[in-house]
Amino acid sequence: MLNHVAEIMIYVYDHNKAIQFWTEHLNFTVVEDTEEMEMRVVKLQPNTQAQTLIVLQDKAKVDAMDMGVSTTTPSLIFSTNDFDHLYQSLTEQGVNVGEIMTLPMGRVFNFSDYEDNYFAVKDN
Repeated sequence: MLNHVAEIMIYVYDHNKAIQFWTEHLNFTVVEDTEEMEMRVVKLQPNTQAQTLIVLQDKAKVDAMDMGVSTTTPSLIFSTNDFDHLYQSLTEQGVNVGEIMTLPMGRVFNFSDYEDNYFAVKDN
């Protein structure tokens, strides 16, 4: 049986800008920056206890390899115990942040990175 999501692949054109986004705006840490199959692969985590890593893959190279892999960004929903502070912090940093909405799952807002990949955050 599956225990948890181990990695979430995000396909990007510019690793450095993606790293900058995740580390500067959301305090992720780079835990690995390697080259696999002539592609740069960067692994990030939000904290040392996190069981799930975000893995940045080279979008152009994966597309060129034609492995049948969709390089569109997956839908990611993060949760936080500090919802209002995170929303305010991202807004103040100039990150593209959507309005706070109240849905059946609770309060939610979206934000996007430098390549217009959208992510969601829900209030715990």
